[in-house]
Amino acid sequence: MSITSIRLADDVEKPLESLAKKLDRSKNYLINQAIKEFLAKQSLEESRWVETLEAVESIKSGKSLDESDVNAWLNSWGTGERKEPPK
Repeated sequence: MSITSIRLADDVEKPLESLAKKLDRSKNYLINQAIKEFLAKQSLEESRWVETLEAVESIKSGKSLDESDVNAWLNSWGTGERKEPPK
């Protein structure tokens, strides 16, 4: 584990100190948790962006499905006569 020093603004430090006392956790723990959550969120956003770009390229290359075919397939779910997915 490495050590990184940060400066916290007063409007962050004071609520952080209060929360640490309230939760009986260290400020270090709370900061690490916040950073982990931020990194996970950024990773998810990045993967969604990549998937979006791939979808746009797929549409540009003509790879798409007709909406009515997709709706008919989805509407068949739970009917006992489930249709094959559109291709």
